[in-house]
Amino acid sequence: MDRIAIVGGHGQVAQQLIHVLRRSEHTPVALVRREEYRAELESQGAEVRLLDIERQDSAAFAEAFEGCAAVVFAAGGGPDGNIERKRTVDLEGSLKSIEGAQRAGIRRFVQISAIGVDDPLPEDTAPVWKAYVEAKRDADKALRDSGLDWTILRPGMLTDDPATGEVELADRVEPGPVTRADVAAVAAAVLDAPGSIGHQWSLVNGSTPVADAVAAASA
Repeated sequence: MDRIAIVGGHGQVAQQLIHVLRRSEHTPVALVRREEYRAELESQGAEVRLLDIERQDSAAFAEAFEGCAAVVFAAGGGPDGNIERKRTVDLEGSLKSIEGAQRAGIRRFVQISAIGVDDPLPEDTAPVWKAYVEAKRDADKALRDSGLDWTILRPGMLTDDPATGEVELADRVEPGPVTRADVAAVAAAVLDAPGSIGHQWSLVNGSTPVADAVAAASA
C-alpha cells in the first residue's frame, strides 16, 4: 500500500482526498504545520507528519516525504487579502515540494492549481488576485520544467457541495464550478493513471464519470 504525501494536509480539498485515498490502495500522509490537527486527521485515517510550508526548507520537505511514493501539492495561502502568503505558500511551497520530492527520489507529483492562470489578466485585476494567479502560474511552470512525472489539475470555482462523481476534464474547458470532493476524486484517480503523466488539465463539474474522464483525457 503506497503512502501519498499531501502538502497542505489540513486543507479542504486535502481532507476530501484523505477520504478518497483511504478507500483505495493508498495511505494518505497529511503534512500539516500544527500539532493540534493531528487527532482530527488521524481520526479520518491519515498518517500525520509536521511540516511548516513557509518556515522550513526543501530538506525538511524531503524528510517529511520519506517513504512516500508520490506527492500531492494541495496547499493554498487562503482566500484572505494577504498577498505575501500567495508567494510563500502557493509558489514557494510548491517549489520546495518539488525540490523535496527530487531530494527524496520521488518522481510522481500531482499539483492542484487553478483554472485559467496562464490567461492574460485585465489591467484592473485586484492585487491579491493577481498575486494568486501569478503564484499558481509560476508554480505550474516550475513543475512542468522539473523533470518529475507530473500532472497538473486546474479546477474551476471550488464549492462545498456533495460530490457528483461527474466532471469535465480537458486541456481547456469553459470556466465553471467544481466540488472539492470531485477535485479530490480526480486527484486520486490520476495517481493511478500513468497516462496522465505530463498532462495539465482544467477541471469543472460535467457529465462524465471521474474514471471515464481521466481515462479519456489520458488516452
